[in-house]
Amino acid sequence: MNLVITMSRRFGTGASIIAKELSERLHIPVYDKDDVEHGMRENAFESEADAIRELAKQPCIIIGRCASEFLKDKSNVINIYVCADKEDRIKRIMKLFSLTREAAEVMLEETDKQRAEYYYKNTGKTWGDVNNYHMILNTSDLGIENCADILMRYFEMKDYI
Repeated sequence: MNLVITMSRRFGTGASIIAKELSERLHIPVYDKDDVEHGMRENAFESEADAIRELAKQPCIIIGRCASEFLKDKSNVINIYVCADKEDRIKRIMKLFSLTREAAEVMLEETDKQRAEYYYKNTGKTWGDVNNYHMILNTSDLGIENCADILMRYFEMKDYI
């Protein structure tokens, strides 16, 4: 199957680590904001939605960019949402960016606010609404390191791989 995985996430959840692990196991590329914007420039797509639809013609993982909504009519697309407890996210951001707790908290709040606004602006929907995803992973409960295993078992169970 031409499996396409979209991965929406709150900032600081470790979703990029999960996507990288899945990419290595499934031998498919991961695309993020930079890749989508690069594709738009190179191919003169009119919108990010067009660039994402083009990327999704082949198996891949697309992080963010409202991909779950832009690809909602495709039967080969699995939409994942990654969340975590706020405290775990703050600690992760502090470590990742060498920030104070206060600076990490500001960065978290600003980034999540921007993502929510971007999602609403482009879809008219609420970012993180559970109805928009096939699976929600809480990395605080599951552990970042276990999420790729969980997803691989899910994909196998559903005969996606």
